[in-house]
Amino acid sequence: MSQGSQSANGTPVTLVNVFEVPAQHVDAFIARWRERAALMSTQPGFVDTRLHRALSSQTRFQLVNVAHWDSAEAVQAAQADPEFQQRVNAAIADPQVRFAAHPALYRVVAEVLRRVVPDRTPGRVGAGGRGGESSGLR
Repeated sequence: MSQGSQSANGTPVTLVNVFEVPAQHVDAFIARWRERAALMSTQPGFVDTRLHRALSSQTRFQLVNVAHWDSAEAVQAAQADPEFQQRVNAAIADPQVRFAAHPALYRVVAEVLRRVVPDRTPGRVGAGGRGGESSGLR
């Protein structure tokens, strides 16, 4: 089944957008990204977003955005918003902050969660100890 047919049923999707940004422009790019992200967060179907910064200035993709949406249709509608389009076009035209974006939509096909093992020591509450083991896989 294609990604398009999956999302037609309202399946949640993940937008992953990797950005090539010269190291000297990263801070300015982040400031402008925050403005666009704030606008997107008001759109129907938006769940959350995080922008990740590379630890090394030598990394090709200095920034990676990971956003969760209720459906591909919600992402497409939000991206078609005239105010968002105006902000994107302004960012592209800004000669002070050069960047290349590489966005795509994904759906989860596997997930591994950290295993939490409850503390079985009498009188203690919290993690640690043994017992209640879980595989952490879904």
